[in-house]
Amino acid sequence: MEVKIKDEFIKLGQLLKLAGVVEDGVEAKYVIQDGLVLVNGEREERRGKKIYENDVVSFRGEEIKVIR
Repeated sequence: MEVKIKDEFIKLGQLLKLAGVVEDGVEAKYVIQDGLVLVNGEREERRGKKIYENDVVSFRGEEIKVIR
């Protein structure tokens, strides 16, 4: 799946909500803290991690590519 952003970056928690793979910010916080989210193939545990164009976020078998 591709998610288009208008700014230079989006924070990881916001991206998960925008992509519709989590219900809200609380769920995003917990799945990220639990180490269930990968950014460019590496485990990421910071909700505020900046995600830029062409980054790929993986969660529950879904791959989310960020485009502008």
